[in-house]
Amino acid sequence: MEFIRTEIPDVIICKPKLFNDERGYFYESFKKEALEGFLQKSIDFCQDNESKSTKGVLRGLHYQLPPFAQTKLVRVVKGRVLDVAVDIRKSSVTFGKHIAIELNDVNKYQLLIPKGFAHGFHVLSEEAIFSYKVDAHYNKASERVISFKDSELDIDWKINSSTIISEKDQVESSFLNADLFL
Repeated sequence: MEFIRTEIPDVIICKPKLFNDERGYFYESFKKEALEGFLQKSIDFCQDNESKSTKGVLRGLHYQLPPFAQTKLVRVVKGRVLDVAVDIRKSSVTFGKHIAIELNDVNKYQLLIPKGFAHGFHVLSEEAIFSYKVDAHYNKASERVISFKDSELDIDWKINSSTIISEKDQVESSFLNADLFL
């Protein structure tokens, strides 16, 4: 696995080594020792989650406040999504900046999103199966949502008129008024 720092250095693209032949493919989707070696710190994922969404579904921007904040390792098992991570750490030099990257079932890229980031994705294919590891369990009381359409963030979600958004994600909570990380 190759690890690539993005424009926001704490957000990491994990690029697997694919082994393809006439039977199909094989790759290691997660290797704890390799990731920890790159990060120079331990990481303890405790739960795997998976969602299935149809074309146009937009989920996010979600995060949890400490002590329930989560590091996420996200990937697409089937389909294509535009995956977005927003730095919500006030003390960060990249505060308010975001990374937007297409994750799909062809390149098998994964994105490591550390604590202190809001996260969301928009489904670009007819269907997408999205999988992710987290290092803390979900806690409803600490969950927060920032409006995906916040003009301060200026995210191009590649939205069209058929976008499907849950009631929870239609909130008007702005980035500047959100509960943020220090």
